[in-house]
Amino acid sequence: MAMLWKFMRVAKYPKTALSPKVRVRGIPSHSRHSSSKSVPSDFAASAPCSNTVELLGKSYPQDDYSNVTEKILSKVGKNLHNRKHHPLWLIKEQVKEHFYKHYLGRRGTPLFSVYDGLSPVVTVQQNFDSLLIPQNHASRRKEDNYYLNRDHMLRAHTSAHQWDLIHSGLDAFLAVGDVYRRDTIDNTHYPVFHQMEGVRLFSCHELFSSIKDGEGLQLFEQGHRTAHKQECHTMEAVRLVEFNLKQVLTKLMTHIFGDGLQVRWVDCYFPFTHPSFEMEINFQGEWMEVLGCGVMEQQLVNSAGAQDKIGWAFGLGLERLAMILYDIPDIRLFWSEDERFLKQFIVPHIWQKIKFQPLSRYPPLINDISFWLPSETYSENDFYDLVRTIGGDLIEKVVLLDEFAHPK
Repeated sequence: MAMLWKFMRVAKYPKTALSPKVRVRGIPSHSRHSSSKSVPSDFAASAPCSNTVELLGKSYPQDDYSNVTEKILSKVGKNLHNRKHHPLWLIKEQVKEHFYKHYLGRRGTPLFSVYDGLSPVVTVQQNFDSLLIPQNHASRRKEDNYYLNRDHMLRAHTSAHQWDLIHSGLDAFLAVGDVYRRDTIDNTHYPVFHQMEGVRLFSCHELFSSIKDGEGLQLFEQGHRTAHKQECHTMEAVRLVEFNLKQVLTKLMTHIFGDGLQVRWVDCYFPFTHPSFEMEINFQGEWMEVLGCGVMEQQLVNSAGAQDKIGWAFGLGLERLAMILYDIPDIRLFWSEDERFLKQFIVPHIWQKIKFQPLSRYPPLINDISFWLPSETYSENDFYDLVRTIGGDLIEKVVLLDEFAHPK
């Protein structure tokens, strides 16, 4: 059987990022052929000693789908988005204040409810099935998600709560939380990050009441799906929902980044919205994608018990906005306990302008590692998880330099 040989380059953070309590360990050689220099770690890897995973007070039996690591489990419950004066908390509070202030209900109370303490452990049905994601869709792969077992997983997006919140009777809400995806190692990717989900539903009266001669307009029809609408929606309804969605999000981003912000919309695809869009902003002369959104698939809305309503949804990454707004160069810094980082965000009010000041003047350290792998069971994300388990957040980047498959 042919064996696959990989040659990876690992770049580590400078030494000033090390905590005084860090122990330096080498990478154990469990592969058939490996060579490496020592890699520092602030975490000692340990395999679960039982056939269950204990998490947030509950036990989950492991099976052939279980792939969550101890390093990832240690992040559950940190809730950086709820930690006062953390940069992610600042972004969350800015968005929340904007929605509270600008969108009010009939009695003058906030129209949008905010949920920022929902459990990150969800069922596969919540994370995929409820969002109409096909059984064979690539986003379900073990290589890209953290499964506790075949039935439970760490949510891959805050969209996993859409169906439940709509089913509970909510028409307008924001859901905020930590999400988990297996990913590459570099300064813009991390296996744990934070999302905010927004949903707004409209009845026929709510959507058309401000339209002149809108009494005869309808939300639904029996038509055909096109690039611009779903088969069950009228064009008038879709246009108004899309207009409201883009108006709401443009006002939000302008409020965060300042007046005169240039915005553009890019058509895209999501399984749970149609039509779907990505929003890009021009910040400091560069176009950047900041969120995804669209008109909610009516099948999803109907199954949640809101058959007489139409709506929009959006999802944005808190880290993405914070990195742009505060000029933070590396996503791993959000997990730092270094006072030099954290104290930069202790400000008297959430809208105060902040520009991140770098912490270290030392260059990175480079290690080259080579090893053999059985090609039929290998996933690069398996190696990335191993690196994170051993090296923690000291590992800045992993780059594949070369690979070789032995012919025998």
